[in-house]
Amino acid sequence: MYPFSFTKASNTHEALNAGRRGGRYLAGGTTLVDLMRETVERPDTLVDISDLPLRDITVTERGGLRISALVRMTDAAAHPKVRATYPVISQALELSASAQLRNMATIGGNIMQRTRCTYFRDVSADCNKRDPGSGCAAREGFNRTHAILGTSDDCVATHPSDVAVAFAALEARVRLLGPDGSERSVAFTDFLLKPGSTPNREQALQRGELITAVEIPALPRPLKSGYLKVRDRQSYEFALTSAAVALHIRGGVIREAKVAAGGVGTVPWKLPAVERRLIGERPSDALWAEAAGEASDGARPLQHNRFKVELLRRTVERQLRIVGDSK
Repeated sequence: MYPFSFTKASNTHEALNAGRRGGRYLAGGTTLVDLMRETVERPDTLVDISDLPLRDITVTERGGLRISALVRMTDAAAHPKVRATYPVISQALELSASAQLRNMATIGGNIMQRTRCTYFRDVSADCNKRDPGSGCAAREGFNRTHAILGTSDDCVATHPSDVAVAFAALEARVRLLGPDGSERSVAFTDFLLKPGSTPNREQALQRGELITAVEIPALPRPLKSGYLKVRDRQSYEFALTSAAVALHIRGGVIREAKVAAGGVGTVPWKLPAVERRLIGERPSDALWAEAAGEASDGARPLQHNRFKVELLRRTVERQLRIVGDSK
């Protein structure tokens, strides 16, 4: 491990000052510490923000939900308001990692985690995320678990977070606090960046900015939602494909549809074509299949992950049926 300095912030002002000077924020440490051990990340300064007052879950003025950045994954999943209003979030969290990791990892850290691409974590391999301009070994290497949506010639790595897929589906926003005290809100689908020509830049963060919360907007009621994760084994594995679905059905007609997929995109992949196909229609097996057929539009499979095109359609169809047919 390379040498670094460490400081613990006792308040937000101290944290922001350290962040402005280039310090990297550390909360649960379940991702960054691993990357440091593997010498993938080499920060000069770590800023422990675990004592900051960012651990509450509250209802917003308009009836949405605000989950502060330092809420542990376990606590967010178990929170009565989260379970009652957005079960898709609870399910996504509970299908993530191990219980030990969920007890440490935070919501803010979860959405900031970096890809699990083996070439990114192998410092001897070419990787534009780790070393811009070096190339992408995954494109011609073993790419079974890599992305088929949102890829570029420079990067085909998937985003690993499950709850980020739920946040993308629900059209959440990320609340940010800048070193100068200014606050701003960024749509979740704009916060995580597709690789383009700069795959090493993964979030729409400015220098020293601190994530304070994720806000889920108020959605029409009744709202049925859920998360489905397809993986090689049942426990402690990342998604090959996943689907987050939320449906507002009134009078036997789908009035609102929120759908996103994981395990297949360089970022959690919102599926607007699927949503448009659902709205205004009556639930049926035929509808679920037709809508899911739109899920893989624009896919660019690689040599070893062509199976993901059909697997994505089946995953979305199955979860539409599960949520749409639930009582």
